[in-house]
Amino acid sequence: MVNPAAITAFAQSRLSRTKTDRVDAELSARFCQAQAPPAWTPLPTEGRELQALVRRFESLIEMRVMEENRLSSGVAVDAVRHSVEELLNHLNTQLKRTEKLIRDHINNHPTLKRHSQLLDSIPGIAETTAALLLSEMTDITQYRSARQVAAYAGLVPRERQSGSSVRGRTRLSKIGNARLRRALYFPAITALRCSEFFQSWAKGLQERGKSKMSVICAVMRKLVHVAYGVLKNGKECDPQWAKTA
Repeated sequence: MVNPAAITAFAQSRLSRTKTDRVDAELSARFCQAQAPPAWTPLPTEGRELQALVRRFESLIEMRVMEENRLSSGVAVDAVRHSVEELLNHLNTQLKRTEKLIRDHINNHPTLKRHSQLLDSIPGIAETTAALLLSEMTDITQYRSARQVAAYAGLVPRERQSGSSVRGRTRLSKIGNARLRRALYFPAITALRCSEFFQSWAKGLQERGKSKMSVICAVMRKLVHVAYGVLKNGKECDPQWAKTA
């Protein structure tokens, strides 16, 4: 499986002007011949099921937020308001049910359960975030380093410099798994509020002139590094060890 953006860029490099099924098939074949991407390995059954459950949980949350916004905006017609309220009650029931299914699924698989416990030891990461990380990071052995996981989440910096005239502001690349990025934002906020380790680490960044959002993004990336470390080594998070993670 290849990121479609890579094949699109490959087509642009060949100045391809036509898009048909035959041309796309040829481009894909030429890309694979030139780049030799690694073969795709399907997720184990427990990983696929966890991913499906977690993504369903996310969809239910999005639907609930949409209906809550509709209700708070002021519904003038009683029948419509009752319909929205009934749907919200149903969504809340489904959320509780799906959350229990996720918890039971993790508890029924020893490896997932152990990995969830390891992630739960990291400041800012709780049960729900641990489940999402496990569902999106999938097999931790496929990554060679913590930086690879951060790149997969789109949390590595993107520089824009050229000669002496172009000095663009460094930003997150955001080329990666958007679900992972979203899942790490509030844990980063919590870690900054509750963890002495992250507070002291963030203070050093602030003293170097980093903005508030840059610090939060850096903490999100640090959480990925620590998550990779605890899963790779099979040891719970230790703030002293995390300083070098």
